[in-house]
Amino acid sequence: MNLQRKLTLMVATGAVALGAGHFVQKQANSRMADGNPPAEVVLSSVTPVAAGPDQVASQTPSFLPPLMDATPSEAKAEAETAENAAPTELATAEDAAQPDTAEVEPFVTAEVVNDCALHLELLEQPGAMIGLTLLAPCHSDQRVVLRHAGLAVTGKTSASGALFAVLPALTAVAEVAVLFPSGETAKATIEMPGVADMQRFVVQWQAEDAFQLHGFENGASYGQPGHLSAAYAGSPGQGAFLTLLGDSTTDLPLLAEVFTFGPDKDAQIVLESAVTDATCGREILGETIMAGQGTVEITELSLAMPDCTAVGDILVLKNLVQDMKLAAVN
Repeated sequence: MNLQRKLTLMVATGAVALGAGHFVQKQANSRMADGNPPAEVVLSSVTPVAAGPDQVASQTPSFLPPLMDATPSEAKAEAETAENAAPTELATAEDAAQPDTAEVEPFVTAEVVNDCALHLELLEQPGAMIGLTLLAPCHSDQRVVLRHAGLAVTGKTSASGALFAVLPALTAVAEVAVLFPSGETAKATIEMPGVADMQRFVVQWQAEDAFQLHGFENGASYGQPGHLSAAYAGSPGQGAFLTLLGDSTTDLPLLAEVFTFGPDKDAQIVLESAVTDATCGREILGETIMAGQGTVEITELSLAMPDCTAVGDILVLKNLVQDMKLAAVN
């Protein structure tokens, strides 16, 4: 078994010390502590941002760096100047005297059909999930951003301009917006009463600043019944479940993982982030969203990754649900 490294992190939420357990360990089959002494301290921050129910619908993820917003800049729509028509010759007196005997064909008016209209339809699905159908005939093979209550993930339309997706509802009255590179936006709203029967924890990030979410119910540990992750996500309608969101094939992909569990369940949540060649020696950014009991709390997440000698290690953050509830109360 590979030797494991442990690394204690200090995490702060505003003026509240979260006291979450954090460590780095080698990737191995076993996740048990090996008793090695702790290594150097790494500082990270978890900072709450404004996110009331009236604000989250238009919230732009703050983990997006400048010039890399979730919504591409509006395309220039200025029409080209029409070419000047060639001047016609003045009729001579002789021409004016000649009778006009040419046959004139009748002018036919054709109805212009606007086949570029955007159509967005939302449908309630089991587990308080929102089924999304987008029809955008003039936006084929395009990167789009799906936004709802602070959640922002990328999708891609088909060759015909269609997109079918599923999003977890975070509010009882759910507004979903689809943003196109041209700046056009399609919006729709749906009532989702089933949200009252569950809690949701979201982690979202951009491109290579990746996180992995693990949810545990009823005191489960890794690999036991009650442990949910990307490897075993469960399904809506059968207790807790995990949802993977976002199209990673788009430019600047926006990705997310969502853990859904009952309001009365004692759930533990662990976030992991692997140290890779793309993330070592720098700070990675993301956001977490805690939704439940009619509120949505959005929190900025920043992690200082170890240097590149630690590639292959895993940074682990624990006790996030309890810490965020404590921060919300204070």
